Amino acid sequence: MNLSRRDALAALATAGAVGVAGATALGDEGSPDTTVSDDTLAILVAVAEAVYPAEAEGIEPFVETYVAGRIADDPAHREGVVTAAADLDATARDWRGAPLTDLDRSARDQLLRDLSVDVADPDPDGNLAAQVRFYLVNELLYAFYASPTGGRLVGIENPVGYPGGTESYQKARMEDEDG
Repeated sequence: MNLSRRDALAALATAGAVGVAGATALGDEGSPDTTVSDDTLAILVAVAEAVYPAEAEGIEPFVETYVAGRIADDPAHREGVVTAAADLDATARDWRGAPLTDLDRSARDQLLRDLSVDVADPDPDGNLAAQVRFYLVNELLYAFYASPTGGRLVGIENPVGYPGGTESYQKARMEDEDG
């Protein structure tokens, strides 16, 4: 399933960043106005590729749009994202001898597990695992699950905060019975 910029905007709206999403996620020429470096964005995409289901496509524009909207008016959160991404990349270089973005999907996943990110309590002031969990993994997973396409991919027909109501639940149930 192909994640889109529109999915990212829906996730931002669900997160309460609807004004930011509409006003800053897309630049003058229709392209995202990212407020992080290309290197940081590449690390975020690499993490998303490790934690999203393999069937997810269109990850880079989805992550780029979500991150631009999420951190546009929150410099402290932006700094946390940038620092956690840089520290994770430095760890990949130290432990695996390569930047995170050069590792394959399974090696990225294993690095996150070796750091205990999968069991860490998210804490913006905690150790590396807690910060990566808070600023990177939880943010990216929230965006995925809150998006219409991501929700459908994992069996959540109508994510919280996304319009659809009773009709969408009935439609999903009927498709299951017919399919």
